[in-house]
Amino acid sequence: MEETHLTQLGREARGFDSPEAAVLERVPNPHPGTRYLVRFAAPEFTSLCPVTGQPDFAHLVIDYVPGDWLVESKSLKLYLGSFRNNGAFHEDCTVAIGKRLVAELTPEWLRIGGYWYPRGGIPIDVFWQTGAAPTGVWLPDQGVAPYRGRG
Repeated sequence: MEETHLTQLGREARGFDSPEAAVLERVPNPHPGTRYLVRFAAPEFTSLCPVTGQPDFAHLVIDYVPGDWLVESKSLKLYLGSFRNNGAFHEDCTVAIGKRLVAELTPEWLRIGGYWYPRGGIPIDVFWQTGAAPTGVWLPDQGVAPYRGRG
């Protein structure tokens, strides 16, 4: 396994101006060859509407079955934060995050659920995964209730 050089963990790290500029770091999987699920939840994800510039909010849930690499969590946090001043539609944000993680980690499998809060009265939920769910891995429900409004 290649040696990793972490530049953000344990150091002061400022946010990034854009998702493209953000540095995602990885660390070796301590259990290569063992199938297990890793979940990250980001209940306060924000980006900007590319048309109005108004903020959009989402609860993201990222599940993946690692291969040789794990995403380093501080770098993931900084990457997700880089969307805060980025104009992109819900679909673009959600799918781009999933694809970037796949490109960096080469996981066995990954899925992302973007549960976007309503703006203009319509909630938009976006889901993407790399393929069929792997067998032999516990895949719990993402645990985010559908939007119900005032009930």
